[in-house]
Amino acid sequence: MPTLVLLPGLACDERLWQAQLPALPSTLDVRVSDVHMRHDRIEAMAATVLAEHPGPLILCGASMGGMIAMEAARQAPERVVGLALLGTNARPETPDMYKLRESAIELFERGEARDVIELNAGFAFHPKQAGDAALVQRYVELVLDAGATQLIRQNRALMERPDARPHLSSLRCPVLVLCGDSDRLTPPECSREIAALMPHAELVWVAQCGHMLTMEKPEFVNTTLAPWLQRLLAGA
Repeated sequence: MPTLVLLPGLACDERLWQAQLPALPSTLDVRVSDVHMRHDRIEAMAATVLAEHPGPLILCGASMGGMIAMEAARQAPERVVGLALLGTNARPETPDMYKLRESAIELFERGEARDVIELNAGFAFHPKQAGDAALVQRYVELVLDAGATQLIRQNRALMERPDARPHLSSLRCPVLVLCGDSDRLTPPECSREIAALMPHAELVWVAQCGHMLTMEKPEFVNTTLAPWLQRLLAGA
């Protein structure tokens, strides 16, 4: 039986998957990874996932977690039996985003992380969910709990991330690509590109949803992810 490893996004932890954990198939050994908290590069994070979880793997990654999942599949395609990629991006950093992250890092170093995260939190959500003050505040506190050091390290890891696209077409495992139709941080074109490159990919749009799929539309994510996992296990 494969191990299901959940890979959170930037500065997030197991709370990102809080609504999903009870809905996952009980037959699976489910682990939430924190490799993004322990390494400086996507490649090292992926290698640690592979080292810490022996045997066949199903990797489910959100945003930065999806980048780690794709890199792990590049490093050990024979071990990855399924990929679920939520609101992620296979492309390397763009020059414009590189500059924006540099500016944010300067503010984090000056102790202004709360100001930065609170100012930009709304961009992570669909306008409908952005009006839910409790939801947005839950996200803000989740990110801030990681601390400025982690925000700096993880943003730098994203700035130096590899281009995942060249190897995606060689992967033969089933892939679920989930994306909010209003994602402004990893726009739908990124998920469309991933699905087009992978021969066994299923692309699912989450209506009226931004970047934070598991928090914004938990029931939709659950009713899509859990049956996909069941089909994957049945096929295996």
